[in-house]
Amino acid sequence: MAEAQAYKAEAGLPLVVRPAYTLGGTGGGIANTEEEFLATVESGLAASPITQVLLERSLVGWKEIEYEVIRDGADNCITVCNMENLDPMGAHTGDSIVVAPSQTLTDKEYQMLRTASLKIIRGLGIEGGCNIQLALRDADSDYYVIEVNPRVSRSSALASKATGYPIARVSAKIAVGRRLDEIPNEVTGSTGAAFEPALDYCVVKIPRWPFDKFPDGDRHVTTQMKATGEVMAIDRSFEAALQKATRALEQSNSSLLWEAQDGYQHLLDTLPLDPNDLRLWALTAALRRGVSRDQLVGHTSIDPWFIAALERIVDQERRLLGNPLTPPLLLASKRLGFSDVEISTLSGLLPEQVRQLRLQHGIKPVFKMVDTCAAEFEAATPYYYSSYDTENEAPPLEGPKAIVIGSGPIRIGQGIEFDYCSVHAAWALSQEGVSSIMVNSNPETVSTDFDTSDRLYFEPLDEEAVRDIIDNETTDDDPPPSLVQFGGQTAINLSQSLAAVGLPILGSSAEAIDIASDRQKFERFLVNLGVPQPPGGTVQSVDQALRVAQRIGYPVVVRPSYVLGGRAMEIVRNATELIRYLTIATEVTPEREVLVDHYMEGRECEVDAICDGERVLIPGIMEHVERAGVHSGDSMAIYPGLNLTEAEVNTLVDYTTRIGLALGVRGLMNIQFVLQGGNAYVLEVNPRGSRTIPFISKVTGVPVANLATRVMLGGKLSDMGYAGGLWPRQKLVGIKAPVFSMSKLVGVDWYMGPEMKSTGEVMGIDRDFTGALTKALQAASIDLSPGMGVLLSISDQSKADSLPLIRGLADAGCRLYATEGTAAMITAMDLPVTTITKRIGQGSPDVLDVINDGTVGAVVNTLSGDSSVMRDGFYIRRAAVERRIPCFTSLDTARAAMESMLTGVDNFSVLTTDEYLAMSG
Repeated sequence: MAEAQAYKAEAGLPLVVRPAYTLGGTGGGIANTEEEFLATVESGLAASPITQVLLERSLVGWKEIEYEVIRDGADNCITVCNMENLDPMGAHTGDSIVVAPSQTLTDKEYQMLRTASLKIIRGLGIEGGCNIQLALRDADSDYYVIEVNPRVSRSSALASKATGYPIARVSAKIAVGRRLDEIPNEVTGSTGAAFEPALDYCVVKIPRWPFDKFPDGDRHVTTQMKATGEVMAIDRSFEAALQKATRALEQSNSSLLWEAQDGYQHLLDTLPLDPNDLRLWALTAALRRGVSRDQLVGHTSIDPWFIAALERIVDQERRLLGNPLTPPLLLASKRLGFSDVEISTLSGLLPEQVRQLRLQHGIKPVFKMVDTCAAEFEAATPYYYSSYDTENEAPPLEGPKAIVIGSGPIRIGQGIEFDYCSVHAAWALSQEGVSSIMVNSNPETVSTDFDTSDRLYFEPLDEEAVRDIIDNETTDDDPPPSLVQFGGQTAINLSQSLAAVGLPILGSSAEAIDIASDRQKFERFLVNLGVPQPPGGTVQSVDQALRVAQRIGYPVVVRPSYVLGGRAMEIVRNATELIRYLTIATEVTPEREVLVDHYMEGRECEVDAICDGERVLIPGIMEHVERAGVHSGDSMAIYPGLNLTEAEVNTLVDYTTRIGLALGVRGLMNIQFVLQGGNAYVLEVNPRGSRTIPFISKVTGVPVANLATRVMLGGKLSDMGYAGGLWPRQKLVGIKAPVFSMSKLVGVDWYMGPEMKSTGEVMGIDRDFTGALTKALQAASIDLSPGMGVLLSISDQSKADSLPLIRGLADAGCRLYATEGTAAMITAMDLPVTTITKRIGQGSPDVLDVINDGTVGAVVNTLSGDSSVMRDGFYIRRAAVERRIPCFTSLDTARAAMESMLTGVDNFSVLTTDEYLAMSG
């Protein structure tokens, strides 16, 4: 900090803080004030594994340009792709809208930065891929090098998908001594990897932020990345690619017609035009209200070329609003990227009427090939994008085929687990002699590799795009069926609209999917089947919800229909909270039914199952460490369920079998149960692959996605060598632990509840529970160390349950610090404790002091239903997250970490590959 202060005195503010050896700008930021400077440098030093930050002059407002460069050991060197950020310097490139190729550089600027990039990779002696970020000042073409990543990066994935040039594959071959001229171009099959790709289209990437989950978070975008994923779109113009990318975001603002809030004023300063997740929509809102291009450029530093493109989109909106929808107007709108839904909104028609009008006049997309060479050479790649152009380069595939609908952008609740399922489904189709056709919009995934499936369409996952692809692949009026069980909630939600227009679905019927997804229908289904569920009811109004809650008793869990990741789920403890939830957190209407269940704080278990109509195969039962009330995606899951009795296992198998057969499942389903009072209750059934499919496949050896795909094609489990029922228990223990990214989201509260918050997961495997748990906790960075300081702030309702945890921490030699009420309890236990006030600034030390100065290395803070207590705890949880120390809001998780610490690493086993394969079957 002393060195930082000295440089600040010399250079002045603003300064950019970049921590060393971190990813995504973690811990960094832009410091405009003394207070921001101190906080950002402290955060950056804490985030860097070598306690080092770079302080540099702020270039906010300059253009940000990236070059993907690749070099071999013989000093052959090419630029694979150059990309331009629509958002100027100041926003992390992972949080920026990115365009490839660059659109606003002069040829002189392009060549100057390209030459600099080639000099850099040669000067550093890098062999393989390299990402170089540069800042360019428009006024005088002055430039600086911002960062060099001597490895592949998230931009490398984007560049690979944007160009069709497989950067990682080529880098791997360079690493073992191959030269670029010796490596064939897998796309063309006739050229070498030494050819620089040429693009005859435009690519746009838009980040996917998690603020639909965290509406109270700080939405400002800075040098620390906040996005959890991204979408990419390809078209023949920037406008069309941009509008297609917004459709692919799969959120409420999946259209430029959307405006974030009612009542935008004409004044520029009332619009969210500073870097944030809503800026693109604010720009179009401003243009609709007459704000000039020059004003927007002056306020945002975005290049006028991009603002002019947005003006063309807004001008076309006005034409659609003010004129009859003629075929020329319709074609011009489609070429600018307007969807059928947007055109219907502006022209006063229904979306289906717009589609039929299009088809009636022969206005339909053709599909163009991504070939790396702008059609200069013949290419064999099966990688396509749609465009309202003339020549179609994707004739329908011959023979049996099926469409795998992917999972779209990675976001909380729908992560890479579903891409795993999609990829394995595509491979299984090919193994069975059925051509696999992948549809997805995510450049980060394996499913969008051009060689994962027999054909790839890089398109948004909405009804219009999927139907256009099906039309293109239809031969002799026989449309190919779609697999909707592997793409998470994205694909499942499409099942109903596809079935409504008579398009075939492979596996479980749309009716079965609807029964499981619609809360009211599912409730009736379980009653008729005689399978118990927590008492509750489906409601369509606030009055109905209050009556149901009064009948079943508080606390209650409220759950909307057709959601993933516990979206908008909440535990509600009184009528006031219920009214707030139903009027603010989610809108309850006859079209948006909500399930109100009695909250059972029992043990939660879940199963994934495969059903072929005659048998139900359950690879394994997973038991959650945390009690019910914590979303399954945020829970630690144990295979096999070590604490389940034989009777409980038999009940779970029986209920799963009965539900699968009665529902008519063909393929996958996931069921979540709660065990309480000797009974098992069904919480929900998901008629699709779940996020635990990769985990259960890897710990049991059962290829779940592969088997499910073959079942959907009509195969029988018995013919594949699998009987029904529970698969034999393996001689190992596997534990799945969640990973959170809360430190990147300023202002977001971190506590575990029924709405999912984790962004990923890790797995620990060993011969026994302790070894597997130790590995999982270490991998998730939430393990505890003997002798460390631990801050405890336990709610009154959890105090009795916390006693074993506190004794265990004391036995491990941990130094205990506690807030007033918790400290009094620990003193009564005759254990040493230091009392810490939670009244910030009203005593010393307070809870923030002991976290920020490193006195404690972990925090246990359990919640109560009291909103004032929640506010007090928020500061504790945020401080722990920003210091990147474990923060436990569930006693069950904290107890597991404590038990792992007490046993130490004595039971930690390193398994050889042969041992693992033998144990997992």
